[in-house]
Amino acid sequence: MDSDVFWAALALMLVLEGLFPFLSPGGWRQTFLRLLQLRDGQLRFFGLTSILLGLVTLYFVL
Repeated sequence: MDSDVFWAALALMLVLEGLFPFLSPGGWRQTFLRLLQLRDGQLRFFGLTSILLGLVTLYFVL
């Protein structure tokens, strides 16, 4: 059962990750060009923020 949840979560992540480049390839490309201009510390901050938001969301959902 736990592995089913893992694979379902992975599949949903892939669907969500693919939506933006599918719906707006130009916007996706521009976003990545802007991301390339950020310093490592700024990227780490956004990564940490994403992790924390995901953990808080999981806490409230489960």
